[in-house]
Amino acid sequence: MTTALTGTSYDDLVEQVRAGAFGPDPAALRIAVAFTTRQAVRHQGRGTGYRNEVLSLRLAGAVGSCAVEPGHLPDTAVEECVGADVARLLEHPLPPVRVAALDAYLMHVLPHTPDHGATPVPLPAGSSLEKSRARAKAVAALLDLPPGATVLVVGVVNSLLEALRSRGLRYLPCDLKGGATEWGEPVLPDALAAAGRCDALLVSGMTLGNGTFEPLRRHALTHGKQLVMFAQTGSAVLPRFLGQGVSAVCAEPYPFFWLDGGPGVVHRYDGSGPGGGR
Repeated sequence: MTTALTGTSYDDLVEQVRAGAFGPDPAALRIAVAFTTRQAVRHQGRGTGYRNEVLSLRLAGAVGSCAVEPGHLPDTAVEECVGADVARLLEHPLPPVRVAALDAYLMHVLPHTPDHGATPVPLPAGSSLEKSRARAKAVAALLDLPPGATVLVVGVVNSLLEALRSRGLRYLPCDLKGGATEWGEPVLPDALAAAGRCDALLVSGMTLGNGTFEPLRRHALTHGKQLVMFAQTGSAVLPRFLGQGVSAVCAEPYPFFWLDGGPGVVHRYDGSGPGGGR
């Protein structure tokens, strides 16, 4: 029986897991499979592309994931994870390993089902761009904002920016790498510095792995702003912060939409379901 469904901070959530508050002892659960997924994409009709690299850990029937900057994950990380117990990986020196282990554990004990507050949203089969736009529509629908409001977008996904513009919303695109959007708009490297200029936050789960999630969560909680997470990284972790600064989550566990052209599914949490935090 789960005795705690939310965390007041990322560190608090990890401590709850270590203490067995969510059920199984993480020291008794071992990772069977570890793997990385590397992708490069340029959607048809788009002038720019991007790369992804994701570390994934399989625990029984669950897969937990954490995206990393391409080329930054040592080859030894996968070997170190295989056969290791979750408790040990929660203390691993590499943040992506720790996040993927936490995600795998929580996916194992709290899968994305209606009983745990998730609403499945089907993604149709189609091209990479068609599926990207379908996912973006599912994510953007979680923002409850009037036209003209400004959204801080952390982790630039051009389809998400399109979806926001279609609703008459303004945005400030942010990413640690900087650069520019598909339409030449400057991408800001410091999201927290820009957060005060925005009415709501739309944030990638990658922030869990690079350490920028907690400051953004605290900003949203302190200022009463909506914080919507779109999560391939930590898809089972982020719903645990509903009511603690996070207002909604679009969770997308492995396999991700960009892996094939067939139908898929994402899982939306708006905080109103069981264990939703409000």
